[in-house]
Amino acid sequence: MSQAKKGLDGLSIGDSRLSLVNGTEGKLIYSGYKIEDLAAHALYEEVVYLLWEGKLPNATELEQLRAAIAENAGIPDEVLTLLKTFPKDANAMAVLRTAVSALAFYDPDSENYSLDALRRKAVRLTGQVTTISAAWMRIRKGQEPLAPRKDLNLSANFVYMITGAEPAATAVDAINAYMVLLTEHGMNASTFASRVTVSTGSDMHSAIVSAIGTLKGPAHGGANTEAMLQFMEIGEVENVDRWFNDNIKNGNRRIMGIGHRVYKALDPRAAVLRERSEALAKASGNMKWFLIADNLAKLARADQYFIERNLYPNVDYFSAIALYTLDIDVDMFTPLFAMSRMAGWTAHIIEQVESNRLIRPSVDYVGPLGLAWKPLEERE
Repeated sequence: MSQAKKGLDGLSIGDSRLSLVNGTEGKLIYSGYKIEDLAAHALYEEVVYLLWEGKLPNATELEQLRAAIAENAGIPDEVLTLLKTFPKDANAMAVLRTAVSALAFYDPDSENYSLDALRRKAVRLTGQVTTISAAWMRIRKGQEPLAPRKDLNLSANFVYMITGAEPAATAVDAINAYMVLLTEHGMNASTFASRVTVSTGSDMHSAIVSAIGTLKGPAHGGANTEAMLQFMEIGEVENVDRWFNDNIKNGNRRIMGIGHRVYKALDPRAAVLRERSEALAKASGNMKWFLIADNLAKLARADQYFIERNLYPNVDYFSAIALYTLDIDVDMFTPLFAMSRMAGWTAHIIEQVESNRLIRPSVDYVGPLGLAWKPLEERE
């Protein structure tokens, strides 16, 4: 009988200084700093610097990185033209995946595999993925995309590029907090995919395309979209109890956004996002979606099935409410996840290259042995 663990549960592929995910205690630490502290105080660019350089930046270093990302966040005209040829109802993650692949044609370091080149590409791609996401939101609505401003940080630039207006502080702060919370999360599926790709000697653009394709799945980055569609299906606060009983207690469905492969305690990111989504809901004057989500979570936490299995809301659950309150289209939630995870992906790619060994796990064969060959005409 094979002793292999399905889904590689509990297996480590090596060491990393980037983040500690403690699912038993519900803790997440980026290079020594608690996620709660970073979400409360840090700009996304500070966390980018932390992951890339191993320490928080001083004021000069932060401004240099912010300026470098903003300076390099533009996308070539050829890629903008390509975006405009896509079907307006195309999957937003498929659009992002294809556009990032196309960026490689116009990157001067595309086929340069040195560590210096990787760092330059990391700066460019971190800004460019945000610009592509904002551009697609406008293009599919028949609006002209906007170029990033060189005076703004990444969160403010995203809000500016989707609205065309001076970015409001409330929206910028919410996007920044979301991006900080989603920046890095250990050896998750998309990060693993990026490291496998670059371990073969392939380039950073290919590794990021691998990560985006992996994040696209509903069991990974697409879960926040599924969570919001679930809340929209419930529709009204007074429907929560009946929906829970019909679909969860007496049905075979699961609550999207509750439960996590790693966390057996409350996801610390979910706790922060619950507070943010509640504050945004109050500020917007529309508490409905927050109350639907919160009441559903309370029902689950009081139910024996969820108690016995240590199932709590994860980061996707309340992030869906926060993004929807900011008028982000539901199918754009996952591209925002990708925007946020760029710092983590690129940091892992660089870490892999610095001490690379081809990632090539084995598999236990459980098929038949000793079968005799039969000519085609003798086979049933």
